[in-house]
Amino acid sequence: MGLVFRWLVRIASGLIILILAAMGLVYFLASQSLPDYDQTLEVVGLTAPVEIVRDTANVPHILGQTDPDVFFGLGYAHAQDRLWQMTVMRRTAQGRLSEVFGPRTLHIDKLLRRLDLYGLAHRSVEVQDDYTKAALRAYSAGVNARLTEINEEALGRGAPEMFLFNAPVSPWQPGDSIAMIKLMALQLSGHLTDEVLRARTSLMLNNPERLADILPDVPGPGIAALPEYATLFPDLPRYAAGTDIPETPLSPLPKRGLAGASNAWTAAPSRSASGGTLLANDPHLGFTAPGIWYLAHLGLEKGGVIGASIPGVPAIMTGRSDRLGWGLTSSYLDDQDVHIEQLNPDNPEEYLTPTGFKEFQTRPSIIEIKGEAPVTLTLRWTDNGPVLPGTDYKLETITPPGHVASLSWTALSPQDTSMSASMALMNADNVEQAIAVGEQFIAPSQNLSLVDKTTIGMKLIGAMPRRDLLNQSRGRIPSPGWIEANRWQGRLPYADNPEFVAPVGGVLGNTNNKIIDRPFPDHVSYEWGDTQRVHRWERLMQSREVHTRDSFIEAQLDTVSFTARSLLPLIGADLWFTGASAPEGTPERQRQIALSLLADWNGEMNEHLPEPLIYAAWLRALQIRLISDELGPLASEYKHVEPLFIERVYRDIDGAGVWCDVIQSAPVETCTEMARLALDDALIWISERYGSALESLRWGDAHQATHDHPVLGSVPILRFFVNIRQSTSGGDNTLLRGRTSGEGPDPFQNVHGAGYRGVYDFADPNSSVFITATGQSGHFLSRYYDDQAQLWRRGEYIPMSLDLDLARAAAVGTTNLIPR
Repeated sequence: MGLVFRWLVRIASGLIILILAAMGLVYFLASQSLPDYDQTLEVVGLTAPVEIVRDTANVPHILGQTDPDVFFGLGYAHAQDRLWQMTVMRRTAQGRLSEVFGPRTLHIDKLLRRLDLYGLAHRSVEVQDDYTKAALRAYSAGVNARLTEINEEALGRGAPEMFLFNAPVSPWQPGDSIAMIKLMALQLSGHLTDEVLRARTSLMLNNPERLADILPDVPGPGIAALPEYATLFPDLPRYAAGTDIPETPLSPLPKRGLAGASNAWTAAPSRSASGGTLLANDPHLGFTAPGIWYLAHLGLEKGGVIGASIPGVPAIMTGRSDRLGWGLTSSYLDDQDVHIEQLNPDNPEEYLTPTGFKEFQTRPSIIEIKGEAPVTLTLRWTDNGPVLPGTDYKLETITPPGHVASLSWTALSPQDTSMSASMALMNADNVEQAIAVGEQFIAPSQNLSLVDKTTIGMKLIGAMPRRDLLNQSRGRIPSPGWIEANRWQGRLPYADNPEFVAPVGGVLGNTNNKIIDRPFPDHVSYEWGDTQRVHRWERLMQSREVHTRDSFIEAQLDTVSFTARSLLPLIGADLWFTGASAPEGTPERQRQIALSLLADWNGEMNEHLPEPLIYAAWLRALQIRLISDELGPLASEYKHVEPLFIERVYRDIDGAGVWCDVIQSAPVETCTEMARLALDDALIWISERYGSALESLRWGDAHQATHDHPVLGSVPILRFFVNIRQSTSGGDNTLLRGRTSGEGPDPFQNVHGAGYRGVYDFADPNSSVFITATGQSGHFLSRYYDDQAQLWRRGEYIPMSLDLDLARAAAVGTTNLIPR
């Protein structure tokens, strides 16, 4: 027996030693790709030495004798910290993910091949100005210098993920950087999804008034009646399920309600306590680890520029110089239209145009798939744009037999000068110059908020499609592509883009709200990103005569929900403090406790409070009850509460109160009954998920920010190292926006919000501050992978200074790049 025991001990010890040795080997190999920030390196492609000083937050301050050399340094720094992210983004734009990840990403590759964003980006290189071409070439050389260093020094293939998903990394090219901007345009565009859903809902309801309830227009004049979708295509069924495409975190396609958002506001010297202009900006995108933003300071010949860049792009996209500050918010410009194309019944390779049938532009495209045989696609384009299959965006549900769908989209331009505009913006001296260079922006369309030393302004940048006044759908639902009036007719003059400069009130801002009301076809959009946050912003801005950097930070971090304050008195009007006392543990008692908590609540969506969870669950359950009978299975497409819909119903605007009646039941239900039933639904769900002690609930337990690694985030064990999860405040409609997923077992997870925050004070520019949601590094073994995450969660910032002495004082390393 003793012999057996000794052998068992030896075997167990051997296994432990082997496991430890394997773990040590894995760590050694993975750590080899950790960059050395303190070195001198000879590289090809420089004209003079470049110095990269990394401050305490690992923000690179890049200095060179010429601007191309500085962009070389940025390319090198991006590749040091975010090489895996850059290669995956490039493969996404190329439609080549399946070469590495197999069939699970095939549907993404097919769509990106059909859109041809990568090909269009490379064709756009030639239309850039000379300064931008030189910057793109230098940046590419910087990225490739890092690739050469990895190959020559055997630096762990450049990133730990490369060991698991081994594939050659081709040299970076100038067109790859333009492709990153086009990929961003795809992530920020949601009008295609909205058009399809509006068409499907129109078919289901067959009632324009009820359609205006569930998909309400932002209040204000300027919208004329539209035809029902069934009148345009009368042979379509009321409802078709559509194909569900497999979901993957690698998909760049935004779900409805999760396209771009953002906040930005500015104050003129007359509204600033310090006498200098102020600007605050926090762009909102889907959360990932690492995040999309990378902080950097570029020492350009005209002066330093500091802010947030996108790995793969040689520009500061939102930031400041000593002369100018700029911020971005999604404009929600209607820059996409779906067209239904009629096929020639005698020849399906032709489609109908205003002058007769015409052949598609076609070409084959081969997609290599890891572990499987390659797939050959036939790409088809019409005059209106690329043909998309019915399985994409559930287009099959609104496409009649014998027809296909095509997409018109401003980003599908082979002469896209958005990169040149970004480069020129960094060198602009004032608001006037910045607005002028905005004419070169094509896509994605943004509201550009601007401040110089004395002036504030905001300009919508991006190409605005010119539509015919007789357009049948006004771009709101798919329209027949063979009718001339439905087709785009070029671009509106840049002067038509909304512009606000030096307003009398001294304050400008945008929370993705409706910024202008003009009749079609000079409108900006019918679909706006938010109708709620702007009300809270107005109150905070007007509550002070003058503002400071700190008051702008306070507004960025504000968690009070205007939506909760406005809707709870409506839906609970007949429920507050009513009914007889109920015994402990009964549903009636739980309802009374919940209502008592909400009655004393000020609408603050604080992570430590129970009321936000009760409120959010109640509103969600209420909308489900209101729409499930009318929309049936289509109700599942409405994943987020629409505040204007709830308000229309409970104010009975244009008879919207009819939604409270369950049409399948004999009794006529009232809105008060629906509110009470929905609250009971919510409390049951809460008790099953978080327990029945309502006073002990925490909103932050449900509202966790999900900064997940797109590839390794679901891998057992590894996910604990690569995912960054945080309890967070805020909600769907607060200025500190934490957009919830709206689906799955955790519908209140925070999946979309401010990946970057910056506040710039031009009375003392070096007192400006910024932060990202995760960290600078994309290497999960780096201490800079998540070092900013807790600062971001707590609402803290790091200095945004152009002072090189400050950066050098506590630098974590200095890299000297010397021409070879």
